[in-house]
Formats: sequence, C-alpha cells, structure tokens
Amino acid sequence: MSLPELVQSTLDGESVAARVGLGGDDLLLVTSTRTLVYRAEGLLSDEAVEEYPHDAEHVGVSEGRRKAKITLDYGLDGERTFSVPTKQLDQVLHPVLAGVFNARGITDTGETVKQTYRFSELTIVITSARLIRHIGAAVWDEEYEEYAFEDVTDLDFEEGSVATSVVLTVGGRQERFKTPNDQARAVREGLVSAVCAYHGVDDVDELRAKVAEEAERDDEADTDADADTEGTVSFGDGPGPLDTSGVDGDVTAEDGAESGSEDRGATETVRTPEPGQATETTDRDDDGFGDSGFRSAGVADDAVAEELAELRKVVEKQNERLDRQERTIQQLIEELRQGR
Repeated sequence: MSLPELVQSTLDGESVAARVGLGGDDLLLVTSTRTLVYRAEGLLSDEAVEEYPHDAEHVGVSEGRRKAKITLDYGLDGERTFSVPTKQLDQVLHPVLAGVFNARGITDTGETVKQTYRFSELTIVITSARLIRHIGAAVWDEEYEEYAFEDVTDLDFEEGSVATSVVLTVGGRQERFKTPNDQARAVREGLVSAVCAYHGVDDVDELRAKVAEEAERDDEADTDADADTEGTVSFGDGPGPLDTSGVDGDVTAEDGAESGSEDRGATETVRTPEPGQATETTDRDDDGFGDSGFRSAGVADDAVAEELAELRKVVEKQNERLDRQERTIQQLIEELRQGR
C-alpha cells in the first residue's frame, strides 16, 4: 500500500522500519531517527504529519479506556505527546522504543528489538543481544539496567502461585525479576529463544553443556600456562651480603670465631697455622664437606683439641663480659626505681 504524498515528502527518502495503522487512514511510521504520525483529512481537520525525534531521555505511557498517550521527554527541550488507540498501544510502543534505543546508542548496529513486555511498573525489552529492564512509572528512562547475552551462562524459571521468577545467571551472579503467571509463558519463550539463538544452541540444556565445556577448556589453558611459568621460575641473584652493622667495634678475631662456632654445620672456622707448621689439605667433594661430612678435611686430632681449647677460652671470656653487662643493667634498673 502506497503512502500518502504528504508522508513521502516528509520522509524525504528515509526508509520506514515499522508501520502501524491507527484506525481509518491514520498511520504511525517509525524510521531510524524519528516517529511520524499521519492524520488523514477529516470533516474538522486537514491532512497533517507530526514528527517526534528519537533522541528522548524518557518515554512515558498513560492509558485510558479508548485512548493511550505516549510522551517523549527531551530534557531541556521539553516534552511531546501523541495519542493512539489503546488497543494499538503495544504495537506502537514496540517500534518507538526500538527507535529510541537505536538513537541513544543502547543497541548496536544490526541488533534488533524482538519483544516488549509491560507489567505495571516493570518493563522488559528483549533484543537479539541483550535484555533491558526498567523499573518505575516510566516505560523507559536513563535509569535502566541491561544484561548482555554474551555474559549469560544459565537461565531458569521458578513458578509461584501468582508470579514466575525469571533467574538469569550473568557473569557468575544471579539476576531475578518476576512476571505475572498469565504472561510468564510468553516471556519464557521469547527470552529462551533469544538467548539460545545468540549462543547458537537449541535449548537451555545445550547452553549449560556448552558453558561447562568452555569452562573446562579455560581451566586446561590455565593449567598449561602455569606449567610454562614453573619452567621459568627465577630465584633472583642469590643471598645478599651479611649485615655486620650490629657488631661492637672491640670484638676481636677470637670473638668472631666464637660466634661462628655456635653452628658448626653452617660456618667453618679456619685457623692460621703457626710458623713452621705444615698445612694439610685434602680435596673436597662437590658438597664442600669432603669425605667425612661436617668434619674439616686434613685437620689432625691434636689440632682439633687445641682449637677446642681456644674456643673454650673465648666462650668463658664472652660469658664474663655478659655477666658484667647484666650486673650493670640491674644496677641501672635499681637506680631508676629509687629515683636517682
């Protein structure tokens, strides 16, 4: 059916995405950028076309017994309202919302709006790539929520006596909303169809199997990555130099030897031979301890006894020093207690 000449001239070559009859010869046409309402010539009015751009910030609906009004709010530019027969409201609202979503950048190029559902103060819009939910008196405004099908890993429905809960698993968390039981079947079929079509599966069970398979592949990839990382573990440049900042300036070489002798397995004490005394050496194994484990190779028994005697003297000297320090500390504590 050809469009009236006035409508064609107003379109100016722009293609029509949706067309809804409003009774008689009146028409509503939706393009990618605007909604056109055509009123045919009547007994009391002339033929006319009104334009409503889609860059609205708010879409509201009010219903009467015979007429319904759709209001587009443009913020600082004010509001504009047009009326349609109440029985055609859902047919009109669906393409109008699709045009607003496209103009506001909510939907992507090539994404189509499939179904629109209104339940009191809840509006659900299902597109080919996402679910858009708005709660409130308005059908839509900027306080909406959206759930991309790309992130949906499961879909379930919990039936109640009055309403059915729709449970979406999105990015590891569950999102819920309720629909009246008399419309739950339509919402279920529309949502399952859109989600499964997006993921390329036939039903929800196949979607779950696909998600589990992808998770298993991701785990295997992570395991392989961890194995590759283990093969390149670095322990740095080795231990740093020992900190000697806490050693008193009057500590002698003998004192140092005494400190090192406390752990014979960790530090080896080397004694400088006396003049005329030969130094015996023995080749060590790769572990640095020679054939006898912790025993220093090439040291005679009498030399070991002599070294132990020297170490005992050093230990006694250190013990005497510690006793003096302890008595001094006790004396200072006593004086402090007496208030000196």
